[in-house]
Amino acid sequence: MMRIVAFSLAALASGAVLAQNIAVVNNRPIPKAREDAWVKQLQQQGQQDTPELRKMIKEELIRREVFLQEAQKRGLAEKPEVKFQLDVQRQNTLIQALMRDELQKNPITDAQIQAEYEKQKQAAGSKEYRARHILVEKEDEAKAIVAELKKGAKFEELAKKSKDPGSANNGGDLDWAGPDAYVKPFSEAMVKLEKGKFTETPVQTQFGWHVIRLDDVRDTQFPPLAQVQGQIREALQQQRVQAFVEGLRKNAKVQ
Repeated sequence: MMRIVAFSLAALASGAVLAQNIAVVNNRPIPKAREDAWVKQLQQQGQQDTPELRKMIKEELIRREVFLQEAQKRGLAEKPEVKFQLDVQRQNTLIQALMRDELQKNPITDAQIQAEYEKQKQAAGSKEYRARHILVEKEDEAKAIVAELKKGAKFEELAKKSKDPGSANNGGDLDWAGPDAYVKPFSEAMVKLEKGKFTETPVQTQFGWHVIRLDDVRDTQFPPLAQVQGQIREALQQQRVQAFVEGLRKNAKVQ
């Protein structure tokens, strides 16, 4: 009877250990909580908690435990370069956790997103312009292009001489954009043009000399809030984190 009781107690104890751990590798247990943490992390990335997923995680955790035990046997954790890398990884993990914690405690609100959306709409202006340009190094070159245009040369052909590689092969086309997308001298000259006309006086910017033609004007095509709110939220979060970081650095006592 005593043997049966002892065996039963041992079986119960063994069952309790197995309930707490997913495996025991060389007498070192891998707790089920570790598997659960991995599952939770992967669920946040869109995966489903399935027996197949847990089987894959279990095998990965066993492999990692085997590798870690071997690394410890070899004393690798005591090597200076390994200690340095572990310390950096620990710092990075804590810093990332700090930033997430700050955003959780001070989340971006829908009202802030709406306000930023309206601000961007206002900054974009009410009109968009479709312009072409030819960019050259010297004023005399730009004047020579203007002279050729007046004689009937095609703007798109002359644009091949442009030193702007982004538009030279596309007839100088800059696509639709608001005035604020360009440097001030360029935008000021562009908005004064009539549709189909070009600047008879070359425009100088820090990039060189421009000959600009205005092809069309339209009301600004601003995307609906639902389409860009994710981008706005991300940008506001980055601004908040930056302000948080600067505040911490400013208030830190550094000797």
